[in-house]
Amino acid sequence: MILARVVGTVVATRKDPRLEGHKLLIVKPITPDGKDESNYLIAVDTVSAGFRERVIVVGGSSARMAEGCKDKPVDQAIIGIVDSVDLDEAPPAPSTRKK
Repeated sequence: MILARVVGTVVATRKDPRLEGHKLLIVKPITPDGKDESNYLIAVDTVSAGFRERVIVVGGSSARMAEGCKDKPVDQAIIGIVDSVDLDEAPPAPSTRKK
C-alpha cells in the first residue's frame, strides 16, 4: 500500500471499454508526515476521493481486487481516504556534526 495525495485528474475520451465510467486520478506518493516523494501514479478512484486528499493506493493484483476493478486493466487503485496518520517514532535529531 502507498500513502499518496491526489494532485490531478486524467481525462481519456478513448480508453479500454472496461474503464468507461471510472475516474482516473493523478496521485503523488507522500511520506507519513506529508512530504512529497518522487514520481506520480495514475490510479482508478474507487472511493470518490477529492483534490488534495490523502489516500491509500494499492497496485498490481491488489488493485484488481478493489471494488469495481475485477477483470479490468488496472494497475493502481485508490481504496481509502486517510483521516489521520499517527507515528510512534520521533523524528530524527538534527545532526551536530560539523561540515
